[in-house]
Amino acid sequence: MNTHSFSVVICSVNPWNFAQAGTCFERLLRGFPYEIIGIHDAKSLAEGYNRGLGRAHGDIVIFSHDDVTFLDEQFAQKIAERMESWDILGFAGAQRLISPSWFGATDSLNGAVCHWLRRNAEYLSFNVYGAREWPVTGGIEALDGLCMIARHEVAAAIGFDSDTFDGWHLYDCDFSFAAHLAGYKIGVCCDIPYIHATASLQNAQSAFLSDSYKKYAERFLRKYGDKRGLQPLSRADARFVYCYANDHKTLINLWKEDVFRRATLSVARRFEESA
Repeated sequence: MNTHSFSVVICSVNPWNFAQAGTCFERLLRGFPYEIIGIHDAKSLAEGYNRGLGRAHGDIVIFSHDDVTFLDEQFAQKIAERMESWDILGFAGAQRLISPSWFGATDSLNGAVCHWLRRNAEYLSFNVYGAREWPVTGGIEALDGLCMIARHEVAAAIGFDSDTFDGWHLYDCDFSFAAHLAGYKIGVCCDIPYIHATASLQNAQSAFLSDSYKKYAERFLRKYGDKRGLQPLSRADARFVYCYANDHKTLINLWKEDVFRRATLSVARRFEESA
């Protein structure tokens, strides 16, 4: 008997994306009690997630973007088992936050992100940051917000700071970093393949230098900088190993422990050579 229940909170103004995401989670969570909560008029992701959390009944809450597709049919079982010993899980993040961006932590990144490149739609770009532990790397201070999973009571205790982060940036870094500072156990799942149908990685990197992102980075620094010695935001210089896949089957075959281990060593060597 499954003792856990799931609430999936998705902020989306795109009916197609919401339907696709909902169908994916319905398939993945089959066999567990679950609900899918759509927020279609969020003022910000923090505000929308707070509202969704207020409606959630599950003891495990998934906060997901509407353009993420998970490919592991054991997703629910893995998450249910891991939430027995973890407070918050994500899929890419940093063990040492040094600026208002998980991506800017450079040499302490873990996990992977597979991007669907809209400008070159026949390819999936598989970007591997590494895995210092497998299948879950611990000691995480900040997560990418493409999908964050929390025990309900932890999410309720931390909440999303919708006053400070009243837009679309840094709600994720704030939520996970606040949880880290509160002593909660945060991990990155490295063994669950997924696709994030976002813009190109280059566009994602340049977003860190946009005026909008800088505004929220300054707010993040005012909130945490004096206490933690964080540095002002600069151009993200994360290092990772990447390759391209043409289909889901190829991607799943690439998403293996030995690939993550080799990527971890490769990235470490690059930092040693540049030191």
